[in-house]
Amino acid sequence: MPSDTILLVMDMINDLVHPEGAGAQTYVPRCRERNVYENTVLAIKRARSAGYMVGYVRVGFSPDYRECPPNSPVFSRARDNGLFRLGHWGTEVYSDFAPQEGDPDIVKHRVSPFYGTSLEPLLSAQGIKRLVLCGVSTNGVVQAAAREGHDRDFHCVVLEDCCAGATDEEHAFALAGVRRFAQVATAADFQV
Repeated sequence: MPSDTILLVMDMINDLVHPEGAGAQTYVPRCRERNVYENTVLAIKRARSAGYMVGYVRVGFSPDYRECPPNSPVFSRARDNGLFRLGHWGTEVYSDFAPQEGDPDIVKHRVSPFYGTSLEPLLSAQGIKRLVLCGVSTNGVVQAAAREGHDRDFHCVVLEDCCAGATDEEHAFALAGVRRFAQVATAADFQV
């Protein structure tokens, strides 16, 4: 059943959200407190039941980190700490949200899911008009996707209970800013 909506599950990778991943001390407590794991499972189930495409956006770099910007305050330590290496466990989607065969897999090398990726051509080819967004971090990839999606004329919905920031303050601040560009909803109440 064709649909003009896609659920984008963004940066929900082992390095960031697995209890044994590198981000365990940063994102895992926030994800647990906010029930992000359960809510994301619900969002994926609801999207699939409605016939929506479910796509995955993952940050990652080649094993030699050739795409990793050395002066980035976000990514500069990835190389030193062995994070975000494509082809390794850390960049696999956390198993609770595992992609199904045929789900789009968008690899990005920056915060934005649009910059230098195949996302926009995929959305155009599939006739997508609405982006339902979730992931970590709220003030990183989620906020970037909402702002850039808005500027590319997509209707954007942020599932706030399927997102987390490194701190509660970052999450709240990001949501306050993103409300100008996107509808904010929860996994249970977004329109399917």
